[in-house]
Amino acid sequence: MGSNANSEARLTIQETDEADNPTVTYIFSGQDTQKSASSGGGRVDILSTTSDPSLWSTKPLIAYLSDVFLPSGYPQSVSDDYLPYQIFDSLQAFCSSIAGLLSSRAVLQGVGVGNADASPTSALLLHILQDTSGRIATILFAHRVGTALEPECKTYRLAADVFNDFAMILDCLSPMVPAGFMRVSILSAAGVLRALCGVAGGSSKASLSAHFAKWGNLAELNAKDSSQETVISLVGMLVGSVVVSHVTRFTTTWIALLTLLALHLSLNYAAVRSVQMTSLNRQRANIVLSALFESDTDIDLTDKSIKSKTEPSSDMNTSKYPQAWKVLTPAQVASQERIFHRGGALQWTSLSRNTKTYLGSAEIGISLDIFFKHARRYTHSTSSTIGGGSTSIQIALPIQQLTTLFANESYILFLFPSLGASSPKWHASILLKRGCTVTAQLKGWAHALLAARVLCESSILLSSSSKDTHSPQTSQDVFDVVASVLDVLNRGERFGGYVAALKRAGWDVDVGALETRGGRRVSFE
Repeated sequence: MGSNANSEARLTIQETDEADNPTVTYIFSGQDTQKSASSGGGRVDILSTTSDPSLWSTKPLIAYLSDVFLPSGYPQSVSDDYLPYQIFDSLQAFCSSIAGLLSSRAVLQGVGVGNADASPTSALLLHILQDTSGRIATILFAHRVGTALEPECKTYRLAADVFNDFAMILDCLSPMVPAGFMRVSILSAAGVLRALCGVAGGSSKASLSAHFAKWGNLAELNAKDSSQETVISLVGMLVGSVVVSHVTRFTTTWIALLTLLALHLSLNYAAVRSVQMTSLNRQRANIVLSALFESDTDIDLTDKSIKSKTEPSSDMNTSKYPQAWKVLTPAQVASQERIFHRGGALQWTSLSRNTKTYLGSAEIGISLDIFFKHARRYTHSTSSTIGGGSTSIQIALPIQQLTTLFANESYILFLFPSLGASSPKWHASILLKRGCTVTAQLKGWAHALLAARVLCESSILLSSSSKDTHSPQTSQDVFDVVASVLDVLNRGERFGGYVAALKRAGWDVDVGALETRGGRRVSFE
């Protein structure tokens, strides 16, 4: 009994940081006696898990720098591709800052710094002209590509630095041309390119930051990114001041500039390639869906009237089918996608053959006017004005059959043969109905890709010189293929199984990234 009265009562309390890493451990020890219990007294031992007995340890310094320049909770608070991107991005910013000093020196020479005949007023007017042209370019460029900046953020992130590098080259060319219209034109063009860089770089960077932030810490991630850029810019200016003071000759200046710009673009390319986006834009959808269709052994891709070889189960989400499909992850797709690619292309990526086949093109979310223009172009149809602002259109398309076929879908699809193509190519026009969801848009794109593959493998499209290429019979054959592909996607909820498999692979199928222009919606009565 006395031994139990003198035994110690211990309580261990562990403290962790935002990333759930242990930092400090507190051990409370007290005598289990009636006196200590009533007074609540005892001893607290503090064990720091971050301390290091070595006097010259760098761990505290590294931990401090991580807190200053990296988001709280790193690495759990950001995606896995955050660190590789930031490393390459910091290195390219370092090269860009040095190259920027060389181009700034050239601009100052061009406006007359060091020339007694130069006028401050002319330099100011030149600056106003550059600024004006840049602002106008900003408005026009944002209007033209604003919708595409988020779906194609990797493309425009690299394009922004291409614009900026060309602007630096023009700046360095400006002192070499005679003063007057030519020099003003070159400097104004450089200002326009920098404006395009600002729009493309700022918007695409915002999309990339949203992709990196996993804990809803977008504001903090941007703030820490600004801190990183500030340090890199300071170091770049210090190194650049040495470079500028020693590189003064014409030949050495251009060698240094072109070397820095080549390194700058290479590092930018590596940074963008390291990003593993989880949204399905057009190119990524082509790659992922091609692998899914090719690995689905129940689909006969060589049959003109495509159909399932077997009757699928009623619930594809819980059946054996998803386990047999080849579902690529964002990391696998990132290694295959191109930064600059053909927009709106329907491209079949065969993993078994390691080939990419161009099937044609596609437009999604188009207006009825564009849809009927395609119909008139590919079917030699006519239109005429009947008065009162009304127009009569004669088209050889099964419109009523299409509306009936897609009555329970949120889209309408038809494919037209591409004129003048050396091999069979198809153009898919996808109309989106009111209330169309992101999943329905993805289904429309999958439908277009698979139908184009079947049509390219079939003999429906005759030679472009044949008069029967755009005949009503050809339109009916295309309709039959479209109907067969839709039946395959709907039977047994196959496309629902595709979507569930994509989610399990890490894809965010709720983010719309297929429309790169302002889309239209239609309704039928």
